[in-house]
Amino acid sequence: MGDYVAVSSTVIAAVAYDEATWALNVRFHSGMEYQYLSVPPDVYAGFLSAGSVGRYYDAAIKKAGYQYVRIS
Repeated sequence: MGDYVAVSSTVIAAVAYDEATWALNVRFHSGMEYQYLSVPPDVYAGFLSAGSVGRYYDAAIKKAGYQYVRIS
């Protein structure tokens, strides 16, 4: 897993991405963390460059149907 990158969001605190496995970890300010599987690199890049990280997460990751596991 790559290093966590802090993002500017009222809900999401940081994200990390593993290019080898296409795993995306999303850490929330609440302390909860999820790992999304098989997320392509372009989706991760879009996440980092989104004008609204929360909206991008909702539309391009959460509602896109990627399989996920709760880490904490």
